[in-house]
Amino acid sequence: MAAIISDKFRIFNAKQFLESLSEGPNDTSAERTRMYFFVGRPQAWKAYVEIHSANSTAFNVGDEVYVGTYGSTAFRGTISVVYDNALLLTDIFGASGVNSAPTLGSTLKGRTGGSGGSDTGATAVSGIYRYATEDVPPLPLDNQTEKVNLYDEIIAAKRVTDSYARTVIRRYNWDLVANPKFDMWKPDYSATPGSGGQIGKATATGATSIADAKFYVMNSSYEVFKCLYNGENPSNATGQNATEEPSTTGGNYASGSGLYTESTGAGYIWKYMYTIPTDDVLKFLSSDFMPIVLPADASRTAVTGAAVNGAVHVALIENGGANLPASQTLYTAIKGDGASGVVKFATDGSGTITSAEIQVAGTGYSYGNVLLGNGNLFSDAGLSSAVATGATATGAIEVVISPKGGHGKYHEEELNGKRVMTNIRLTYAEGSGDFPVDNDFRRIGIIKDPFDYGTTTFATNDTLSGLKAVKVTGASADFIPDEQISQTVTGGTAKGTCVSWTLDSGSTTAGVLKYIQTNDAHTDGGVVRAFESSGANAVSGAASASSGNVDTGYSNSLLGSTFSSGLANPEIENDSGDVIYIENRRLITRAPDQIEDIKLVIEF
Repeated sequence: MAAIISDKFRIFNAKQFLESLSEGPNDTSAERTRMYFFVGRPQAWKAYVEIHSANSTAFNVGDEVYVGTYGSTAFRGTISVVYDNALLLTDIFGASGVNSAPTLGSTLKGRTGGSGGSDTGATAVSGIYRYATEDVPPLPLDNQTEKVNLYDEIIAAKRVTDSYARTVIRRYNWDLVANPKFDMWKPDYSATPGSGGQIGKATATGATSIADAKFYVMNSSYEVFKCLYNGENPSNATGQNATEEPSTTGGNYASGSGLYTESTGAGYIWKYMYTIPTDDVLKFLSSDFMPIVLPADASRTAVTGAAVNGAVHVALIENGGANLPASQTLYTAIKGDGASGVVKFATDGSGTITSAEIQVAGTGYSYGNVLLGNGNLFSDAGLSSAVATGATATGAIEVVISPKGGHGKYHEEELNGKRVMTNIRLTYAEGSGDFPVDNDFRRIGIIKDPFDYGTTTFATNDTLSGLKAVKVTGASADFIPDEQISQTVTGGTAKGTCVSWTLDSGSTTAGVLKYIQTNDAHTDGGVVRAFESSGANAVSGAASASSGNVDTGYSNSLLGSTFSSGLANPEIENDSGDVIYIENRRLITRAPDQIEDIKLVIEF
């Protein structure tokens, strides 16, 4: 069965994404979507191999693990971290130095001393394997396990409103070196499949759909124009190079129609679409993409209001023909389901068409034909003075019908707005400290409709903390980001990884310790145990050797966390909402005086 998911479907999804951010009567209504941009993954990327069926000999950090025969093995790596059910590895290499993965169910063996050493006797069976380094982050996985783990590693999230999102399209600058020729907008581009059975029509630059065509430009004043004609004629079937930068301030611009016509070169015709305001330039203009302004933008509404449904602005000579009335300027009506359209064309001494243009654009056309036979040609634009046409006359003129609503009516559809850019600015430790500045992150993404922690109520705050926290008093030293922290608790040991340590103002021993807990790195007896509000059992740092007590009397809000008896939960309910975008990245380092502008483009 032949089928296609059209670009219109993708454009629709992009529009729905943006519209959902402000729909409904209020911020908690079911019609509205609450999108949050998040950052996470403070810990370094390393290769991960799941293990099970391990024998009684432990794997040790610094030893190697391998499959097969050491020295001719297909897989080998150095153990960096040992978890209950997994190993983190560095220095991965296989036969001939090529990275390779252990086959599911392989026997992993521990070895110390490398080629001159010996096996330790530790063995286990391999499960899921993911290669990763700080320079090569792993590809995200679209499954439930990945989602749960992702929530455990969220640092903070920021609300995405329609102020932080725009539909974007590919950026084409007015640059006649990089972009000497433009495609003209036409409704019938299509591919020619290699298997035959269909002959399509490509654009001037070789694209096989309007979605991939280069048919618009941003000029040096951030004005966006759409190319309606690019000099195409029988001797230049793929169009010609542009010569004049279109502009609303140029003498060739007709403000009534919004058309700019080149006075030199190929006679390009451009249609003005909108001007990108300064704020949108700063937020949503990148090296690869440029925004479509919001529907309420004044430059856009003026264009939309002037659009004429079914107007025809371009006439193309398909075939110059011969034996038409010679050396004349002639006029003919555009035949179709519209009204008033008139084509003007000229012939040479042989009755061959030499030029064609639209005299009257007309209205209401969804199709149009130009008939050149006897009874269809006139010497005047009012079509009152007929000119006879001989029986041997030939020639063909094609009219290009405007898109639904007319050029400039529906910007997203006309310009193929199937992408949305979110621009999130992280300003210092914003959100009263929700975004700590003393660590880095390696993952960004978007969550739809998360809940406030411990509830089924949609989160609506501008920023949310994804971290757990302890209010510490009497710390013997500063805790270090990325070190493991622990506390003796009922039933065992609570473990976590420090993400941030911030001293109280004026203190050298009291502060807020923010941390994450994951189900691979922080289990004790197969369980991730919670830290407890206990003044007797200290919280300790493995690398810093710091030790401090929980301030059990502290119940207040500080640095974006709300404490009760010295402990604070995240502000995001684990595994709530829908993760609609994940991107694993190389580390992005934060600092107290740093602002990050993160532009994220989502293609539907």
